[in-house]
Amino acid sequence: MKPRTLLLHGGPDRDPYTGGSSIPVHQASTYHQEDPLHSGAYEYARSANPTRSALEETMAALEGGAVGLAFASGMAATSSVLLLLQPGDHIVVSDDIYGGTYRALTTLFKRWQVRTTFVDMTQPDGVRAAVRPNTRALFVETPANPLQQITDLQAMMDIAREHELLSIIDNTFMSPYLQRPIDFGFDVVIHSATKFLGGHSDVLAGLVVTRDATIGRRLKAIQNTFGAVLGPQDAWLTLRGIKTLAARMDAQQDSALAIAQYLHAHPAVRQVFYPGLPEHPGYDLHRQQASGPGAVVSFECADQPTAVELLKRVKLPLVAVSLGGVESILSYPATMSHAAMPPAERHRRGITDGLVRLSVGLEAAADLIADLQQALPGMSRS
Repeated sequence: MKPRTLLLHGGPDRDPYTGGSSIPVHQASTYHQEDPLHSGAYEYARSANPTRSALEETMAALEGGAVGLAFASGMAATSSVLLLLQPGDHIVVSDDIYGGTYRALTTLFKRWQVRTTFVDMTQPDGVRAAVRPNTRALFVETPANPLQQITDLQAMMDIAREHELLSIIDNTFMSPYLQRPIDFGFDVVIHSATKFLGGHSDVLAGLVVTRDATIGRRLKAIQNTFGAVLGPQDAWLTLRGIKTLAARMDAQQDSALAIAQYLHAHPAVRQVFYPGLPEHPGYDLHRQQASGPGAVVSFECADQPTAVELLKRVKLPLVAVSLGGVESILSYPATMSHAAMPPAERHRRGITDGLVRLSVGLEAAADLIADLQQALPGMSRS
């Protein structure tokens, strides 16, 4: 099926008992067993729930993988995947990884004796040089948050295969509608489903899809042991959001391109980070491995006071954490998405105090541009 059709019919698309157009919310914690010696598909909600199962099957189909798993949040999903590693293992990670993932690796998993090397994954030679005898995994994020660096997925897979590494990718910014890393051979794909998949800023969820069933079973055991599972109501909300993903993403990225072009020409903006602009250094590569640039535009103002003034003066976008909702969301990475990263580390990665990130929603692009225009006057390029 084509991607737009797969979003609607890739997994269970109706209630098998009534034919209803929506999978029901199965609000049950336990299930009657006809045979006490052999449990059925459902026995206890931590292990499985029919609504959650429908979401997991849908995500596996969308990403082209073998097993889907739904977690209580994107970080629950990421941390559960990292639990595939053992004390003494080493992992090579994108230099520009999401701040919450950076925090997990440099605190919790560091105490667990998992060692991390952060590298610029736009440079495959540097990634290859970072691999050690005890390296067990690569963790990629592309486009990266918030500077939208583009990593060559095929080059990363070549390195992973060469060294027999587990290949992990955070695909949140693209969603499976625009990018399918498993098609390149990635072993594990992670999503913060709170973002584009849910799409309405009303659910907290994480999703993982594995390329093969063996890794899926290992993750399922981790999920069942730690219990960071997605509740049935949130699973239903995510399923509902997925149905409109294509329509939302098509409209949002059209607006994002118009806004990126406007900001690129604005004298108060130092730099725009958006893979839909030909000026972006990863423009050609991204077009080869994804079917669209997405709906997140980051841009750099002259300094912190300029960025803060902009955040105070805009009227339409929410000024908030998160992205991917139907409403536009303007974020300040220094105190929001990357607050867990020390200032020196942020600045080394190019996440300056003048950087803001705009997740473009479904408002008319002209209205969003007018709002930015009224918030930007008087500011000049430094």
